[in-house]
This record gives sequence, structure tokens and C-alpha cells, in this order.
Amino acid sequence: MFSTDIAESVTKIAVALVPMLLGMVCHEVAHGWVAYKLGDPTAKSHGRLTLNPVPHIDPMGTAMFVLTALTSPFVIGWAKPVPVDARWFNNPRKGMILVSAAGPITNFILAILFGVAFAFVAQNVPTAGSVYSYGYDFLYKMCIAGVWINLTLGWFNLMPFPPLDGSNILAGLLPPRLAYKFQGISRYGFFIIMLLLATGFLGKIISPLIQGSAGLIQQLISII
Repeated sequence: MFSTDIAESVTKIAVALVPMLLGMVCHEVAHGWVAYKLGDPTAKSHGRLTLNPVPHIDPMGTAMFVLTALTSPFVIGWAKPVPVDARWFNNPRKGMILVSAAGPITNFILAILFGVAFAFVAQNVPTAGSVYSYGYDFLYKMCIAGVWINLTLGWFNLMPFPPLDGSNILAGLLPPRLAYKFQGISRYGFFIIMLLLATGFLGKIISPLIQGSAGLIQQLISII
């Protein structure tokens, strides 16, 4: 029984690993790329405009991925934040909104791509005993995980709690004085997010958004 549980846990992590790494890395690269296009060379000079996961890995974010992959109905994790210097932007407030939105938008695009891949895999069932058949189940589950993980990353990061992307977007839309006060709670942001996760409150907010988005992707795929 113990060995079976371990095998199931390893399989669950393995299925989620590629979508999670791809989602986190592309999320951060998108931030850095948009910042670079707006005139900020910081991410590029730090070697962060790369799809190589090594420069992006955050130990705490990786630990959270493993923990939620084993215990939670949805998987959460994060990469090391890409450095951005808004002083390079012609319009710092607008620039930060665009940079912050780039990450979640990238995750939503990846979710759609994984959905398309799932449709292709589902429509091409292998012949029993073929080489493809041995990896089919894993690929099938990975595509499903890719949709749900990237939707989770997208909506999670859009939550208006510092230091998530949603807080930067909200701060850019608020009047300057109110935005300054709002950003003052960023020192408590990590603890607020952990509390919301621990109580399940954040999950209650995100779950309907994820399910609704997954339904939209399913409808989109059906007409492709």
C-alpha cells in the first residue's frame, strides 16, 4: 500500500511537472520581454529572457508546487520574479500594467494550446501494443494538467493581493495617492496569500474562474 501511494504521488508530480515549469517560466519571460520592449533592459541583462528553467527556479515556489500537487485540488507554484525597473518606461503606470498583465495572459494562451493538444491526443487513440500506446496515458493526462495548471496560474496571479500581478494592475488603475497606500501592504502580501490558501478562501474564488475558463476552452476546441 505504501509503495503504491508513493508511485501515485510520483506519477502525479511527473504529469504536472512539464506544464508547471512551462507555465511558470513562460509567465516570467513574458514579463521580462514586455518590459524589454517598453525600454527596460533589466531582465535581459540578468539573463532572464530565456526558456531555460534554471535561472527562474524559486525554491519556495517549487516546494509549494510539490505540496499542492500532492494535497490540493489545484496546483500552485511560482518562479523567481523577473526584475523590472519602471523608470525606463515612458509611462511607468501604464508600463507596469502591461508588464504585469503579460504573465497571466501568457498562461491563458498556454492553457488554450494544451487544450488543442488534448483534443489532438484524444482523437488519435493508439493501436494496442504500439510504441505510442505506452506513453499515451501520460500524454493524455499531461495535456489535461496543462490546461488546469495554466488556468490556475493565470487566475491566481490576477488576484489583487501584493505581490501578485493583479495588485500591480490594480495599483496602476488607482489614483496615485491611493495606489501608494495600497502598495504599502506589500510587506504583508505573502502572509495574506498563505492565509487565504490555508483557509481555502482563495480556492473558492479561483475555482469557479478556472472551471468557467476550462468550459470556454472546451467550446473553442469544439469549433476548431
